[in-house]
Amino acid sequence: MKKTVSKKILSALLAAILCVALLMSFTACTEESPQNPDASTGAETTASTTAAADELDVLWQDATYTEDTTVGEGEKTFEFEVICGKNSVTFTVSTDETNLGDALLKEGIIEGDEGQYGLYVKKVNGVTADYDVNQYYWSFTKNGEMMMTGVDGEEIEADAHYEMTVAK
Repeated sequence: MKKTVSKKILSALLAAILCVALLMSFTACTEESPQNPDASTGAETTASTTAAADELDVLWQDATYTEDTTVGEGEKTFEFEVICGKNSVTFTVSTDETNLGDALLKEGIIEGDEGQYGLYVKKVNGVTADYDVNQYYWSFTKNGEMMMTGVDGEEIEADAHYEMTVAK
């Protein structure tokens, strides 16, 4: 009787060890090794990131200004940063306009088409980001926070920092 109980305990113990080993092998198969830089997902991500950076560099070649600059005249002053990948330029804009879009259009910094939701900005600082053409668009933020309006729906806030960033 004692041998039968010992065999059952030993069998249960071996079964438990096998289950743990099996679970560990499944876990090892699903996790990507961080030490392997050539893992297919990592290599694909790096390649797509590099390709996107190259595309943005090509877009930036059309930039009108590549160094920070000051434009306009007026009582209100704000900063407007244009970001395209690793490239950026900041405009210090002085204006008497009350609307951000009007001020940027007047200075020739932005271009676009009027649509049912307002101005659809397609070109900023000479750089075209038109979703219908190249699947890129201009993301609009103020002081680093996403805006719920377009540039033509934004009243100028003195000393604010506005940004438009190429996004895909």
